[in-house]
Amino acid sequence: MDQFVLLMLVSLGALVTVPLGERLRVPAPVLMTLLGILLAVLPFVPNVDVPPGIVLPLLLPPLLYAAVQRTSWRQFAANWQPIFLLAVALVFVTTAAVAGVAHALVPGLPLAAAVALGALVAPPDPVAATAVAGRLGLPRRMVSLLEGEGLFNDVTAIVLYHVAIAAVVTGSFSWPGALAEFGLSAVVAVLVGLALGWLGGRLMAVLGDATLQVGLSLLVPFAAYALADVLHGSGVLAVLTCAFYLGDRMSDADDVLGRFASATFWQVVDTLVTGVAFGLIGLELHAVFGTVHGRLWTVLGWSAAVVGAVVLVRLVWLLPAAWLARKARGSDATEVPLSWRETLVMWWAGMRGVASVALALAIPLEVADGSPFPGRAVIVVVAFAVILTTLIVQGLTLPWLVARLGVKADTAAERELEKVLAIRAAKAAKRRLREIDEAEDLPDDVVEVLTRRMLEFGVRISPEAADEERREAYEQRARRVRLLRRVQGEMMSAARQAVLEARRDPSADPVVVSRVLRRLDARSLR
Repeated sequence: MDQFVLLMLVSLGALVTVPLGERLRVPAPVLMTLLGILLAVLPFVPNVDVPPGIVLPLLLPPLLYAAVQRTSWRQFAANWQPIFLLAVALVFVTTAAVAGVAHALVPGLPLAAAVALGALVAPPDPVAATAVAGRLGLPRRMVSLLEGEGLFNDVTAIVLYHVAIAAVVTGSFSWPGALAEFGLSAVVAVLVGLALGWLGGRLMAVLGDATLQVGLSLLVPFAAYALADVLHGSGVLAVLTCAFYLGDRMSDADDVLGRFASATFWQVVDTLVTGVAFGLIGLELHAVFGTVHGRLWTVLGWSAAVVGAVVLVRLVWLLPAAWLARKARGSDATEVPLSWRETLVMWWAGMRGVASVALALAIPLEVADGSPFPGRAVIVVVAFAVILTTLIVQGLTLPWLVARLGVKADTAAERELEKVLAIRAAKAAKRRLREIDEAEDLPDDVVEVLTRRMLEFGVRISPEAADEERREAYEQRARRVRLLRRVQGEMMSAARQAVLEARRDPSADPVVVSRVLRRLDARSLR
């Protein structure tokens, strides 16, 4: 079996584990990791040969860009205090704790190398956390915090990691220099992200076609990451800045097909890249543990101590941090975990994943003088032990913990928000109808039909937005509409089938067939 066939198998697994995970009530990333471990121990499966330098640039940009599609800049800005405590302060604290434990336990491990280990295991993975938490019916504020933490903790951790690696490789370290590098990296990343976001927005307006726009959206995060990296900025922060900018500015209310195409495309990318990334974790296991042959149990003992530090530091930090965040926000603390139960779920959701794998594999083999990087094999094994323990143990038990603690979404609040948005949409539509009626003097029957349709649409969005009589009338019409749609759907299906069969006719131009089929699809979508 060669590397290409292995990649195809892992990609297929990324798709199959999604419905399988839903059926087994096991998160798909956990299943993919277990699949990778299974493949790794099979004798005919080759070791993965991925150059360390391309892991981060290849995996992180599309994963981060896809994650930003599920949130917004304004949501992050409203929650910056708790996100800062999790994504910046906690990363520093975890890095320091892990570095202290590793430096004390591992003989001959330099402090800078221990800091590199701490930095690469410090950030919880946004993909793992949201993939697991998003399917458990957690309160939206908790999912938002996990997303915000996962998006921005990589920025802090990767900068710390690079500073520590540079200190080991060159043999010198300066706190003022490290802080200056941290600040410069952030400034360069934000400028690159804004510039490429602006340029990407202009290019999308020029391209016009939804297919070309989606294609450009795939290139933009890679370009932001690469350009920021060349200019010694944070590639992660550049991707996030660019994605937030485009998400905030590129919002054409009438681009329905474009939004459908973009959403579908990025769901596919997210599923495939996430599956491959977590499959890579399992596949690397065999090769990683082979590097410490002969002292495996000793290294596993050190790993257990580091895992304990990672897990306990998050708990010890979260309990007072959540309390401080609630106090700081006062009555506006709706986005902060409101009880110790929610705080415990936030703690247990801190799984490590793709970023930690990529950083571990990217550790240089040698330092500046040509000697081996001190403790590289131990660092990589300990890092993988942390990733596997948190991902598999916490990932498998998080659903049980959520059910045991009784943490669930506030469905009443969600229904109320649906009602408010439905009323807002209906008012905006009626206001525009009045404006058109005043300008064009529409026939009364047209105004009546359009007004009734808008009311029905508002009830369809949120039944709570209408009184009982109107809801009953809507339900009667809805039953009739469902019947019409079912029959019409079968009719449109027959029409599409007839057009598809025309492709077998040698005299039929396939371009014309595709154009007619696309029009039928658009009509079915409407």
